[in-house]
Amino acid sequence: MKILMEGNEAIAEAAVRAGCRAYFGYPITPQTQIIEYLAKRMPEVGGVVLQAESEVASINMVYGAAAAGARVMTSSSSPGISLMCEGLSYLAGAELPCLIVNVMRAGPGLGGILPSQADYWQATRGGGHGGYRSLVLAPSSVQECVDLMKLGFDKADEYRNPVLILADGLLGQMMEPVELPELCETSSANKPWAATGLHGRSHHNIINSLDTVPERLERHCLHLEDKYRQIASAEVRHETFGDSDARVVVVAYGTVARIVRSAVERARAEGMKVAMVRPISLWPFPSVGIDEASKAAERMLVVEMNAGQMVDDVRLAVHDRVPVRFYGRQGGMVCSVREVFEQIVALYKEVPEYVHA
Repeated sequence: MKILMEGNEAIAEAAVRAGCRAYFGYPITPQTQIIEYLAKRMPEVGGVVLQAESEVASINMVYGAAAAGARVMTSSSSPGISLMCEGLSYLAGAELPCLIVNVMRAGPGLGGILPSQADYWQATRGGGHGGYRSLVLAPSSVQECVDLMKLGFDKADEYRNPVLILADGLLGQMMEPVELPELCETSSANKPWAATGLHGRSHHNIINSLDTVPERLERHCLHLEDKYRQIASAEVRHETFGDSDARVVVVAYGTVARIVRSAVERARAEGMKVAMVRPISLWPFPSVGIDEASKAAERMLVVEMNAGQMVDDVRLAVHDRVPVRFYGRQGGMVCSVREVFEQIVALYKEVPEYVHA
């Protein structure tokens, strides 16, 4: 049965149903409803919610809970995620699974509370020091928020690594019908590496990211790189819509992809061969899928709510074989279907043998 839920509240409920029993965070618009909802909901399932004194404190509380084997998460918005980045590097270095939700707002600096996608570089390049990587998932609907929360927790445990859900203010605030999964429970007993205090082991579990012996630290870094290669090979996700022989291909993620899809549908209805690719995993990036979708393309268009942060990744994906253009809005402004459609038409007119049906 589907129920109508706001995006932030659906994220929170999905976390509970995915077995999350610990949340540490700090309120910041436009994601404050997550901590508000969990403060009421988590005690009903025996979980804990704590509003820390800052985002720096909350991410380090996540570190402690993850080290003890808890299924744990935090959430914030752009400036708050920046404050968490040092802690994210510690979590990655110590191989601790957790889930971080970023409901992006406009920036830089404090910016504004309206939606943005200006944290793409931060999310996909790690954000913190040391060269770590995080699996980054970008939902485009409230239902997908629900689905990716469970997947994110599972993948965090599978790889012992932080996972980031990259949403935005639109997605956090909109209301849509969702189908929620059944409530599940998880146990630290399934994490033999955790510092649970259990007796009977032949060794002590020590959680740490510090190693002053360079040879040993290098082995650890090589181990992490091997894990990141596994993630890059196994966890690529994207969807393609439109003509397989498209002359113009548009790439967009998150809520912007919904706007782009409507514009692509309009262009196809007017006889243009157009397709779109929606990355669901921003890291690892679906380079192969974008390259395949653009085999017949003469032009490509990237649409984002920023100044063009995904453009370089798209150019690398197509090996500079196809000209890649960009269209975006910033500062909390959201592009319209008409604007994207006009961009598609303009590019299509540049295609050789252009015929407008």
